[in-house]
Amino acid sequence: MTATERRASVWLSSIFALRMLGLFLVLPVFVLEAARYPGGQDPALVGLTMGLFGLTQALLQIPFGMASDAWGRKRVIVVGLLVFAAGSFVAAAAQDIHGLMIGRALQGAGAMSAAVTALLADLTRDEVRTKGLALLGGSIGLMFALSLVLAPLLNTHIGLSGLFATTGLMALAGIFITLRLVPAEPPQHKDLQGGRFWDVLRNRELLGLNFGVFALNAVQLAMWVAVPAMLVQAGLDKSLHWHVYLPAVLASFVVMGGTLFPMERRGHLRAVLLAAIALLALVQLGFLEIAGAPTLWGLATLILLFFCSFNILEASLPSLVSRLIPASSRGSALGVFNTAQSLGLFAGGALGGLLLKSGGTGVLFGAMAGLSLLWLLLAWWLLPALKRKQASH
Repeated sequence: MTATERRASVWLSSIFALRMLGLFLVLPVFVLEAARYPGGQDPALVGLTMGLFGLTQALLQIPFGMASDAWGRKRVIVVGLLVFAAGSFVAAAAQDIHGLMIGRALQGAGAMSAAVTALLADLTRDEVRTKGLALLGGSIGLMFALSLVLAPLLNTHIGLSGLFATTGLMALAGIFITLRLVPAEPPQHKDLQGGRFWDVLRNRELLGLNFGVFALNAVQLAMWVAVPAMLVQAGLDKSLHWHVYLPAVLASFVVMGGTLFPMERRGHLRAVLLAAIALLALVQLGFLEIAGAPTLWGLATLILLFFCSFNILEASLPSLVSRLIPASSRGSALGVFNTAQSLGLFAGGALGGLLLKSGGTGVLFGAMAGLSLLWLLLAWWLLPALKRKQASH
């Protein structure tokens, strides 16, 4: 990487990390703390409050992505962070569950993920772009693990309102980083046309990648509906779950660095992606196998393998989207991609809870294994065409 590419990768990843940490900080304690608010004893309202973020984010990813093509990436990132900060402060000041709902909906309305990803793609060459996007993708898993450590400690001292206020301050810090530390964005082709957006929607390879990120995030969130309870069943107190999560995330970064980047340089990216999807399916089958009597070492091994698969795919998929689309439509394509990602998170949480309630962990992991295998078959069909297009890029 050049110095500019390193700066872009580090600082844009830090913006993404601050936002994700702000989101994840409230999740480990939200259900318990929301019960202290008027109306917070209704599980349906609490669940809706948690899910509103994903819904508003999914609705606005495409408009924000298209806006970044037309008006510039940094402007859209700053607007998104301001809206996200406003939602955080509204939630911090909330006096009942409805105030929390409004705050969470506003947080999701700051849907600037596509603009961040598109700007990083603009500032990096094809051959090193996956490395930069690996930092973005890896920040999700790392911030999730870190939130499990920090959330209970911070909640003891500042409560849920303090956590939301901290989230708002982190968003404001992201604005400073965007304006002062991220390299200047290249000139944009401000000739966005509706036809190009429909071309994005009809693109066969992009459809496959969008389905892939939907499946990946649906599996991810559905897993976490059941995995924490399985760890408790295996004898690990919930306050110590980070002892499994954090080492697994960090070790998976080492595995990704030793497999994805060297194999991509040698022209074997297709094989790595198919192997990672197959591993995702095997992990779900592994959880299905031990669902009745989970062991701590078995769970720890499967969680490590999951993060190895997840980080490789989370880094590679947006990189491939950015290579298939010219810079003038990159934000639109990544907006659709991030919409599929948000819908996957929403569907994974909703479907995971429904499957767990109706059929137990066996049905849940069986369904996620089936979804992963469906993705593997689709990727096997689409990736050869994708490989040819990359070669001619």
